[in-house]
Amino acid sequence: MGNIRVHLIIEGRVQGVWFRDSTRNEAISLGVSGWVKNRSDGTVEVLAEGPEDQVKKLVLWCHKGPPYAEVIRVQETREEWKGGFDTFDIVFY
Repeated sequence: MGNIRVHLIIEGRVQGVWFRDSTRNEAISLGVSGWVKNRSDGTVEVLAEGPEDQVKKLVLWCHKGPPYAEVIRVQETREEWKGGFDTFDIVFY
């Protein structure tokens, strides 16, 4: 397995429930890099890169999220791996 890059838009009750911080912690524990941010439309956006098996684990986690989240839908787009991140950060507007 090689490295992959995925772009996610997560819909539901995903803001105000520690989704960004929990996603960051999960990504770090999996060795995945990239970022997470809240969007003005109430969704959460994630860009993640790393080993395919670890990124897939993060994507599966995002389908559930932290305890108070209610994920309705996850839009997943595969992108070309670029290796552009050394960390996983929370992006603020």
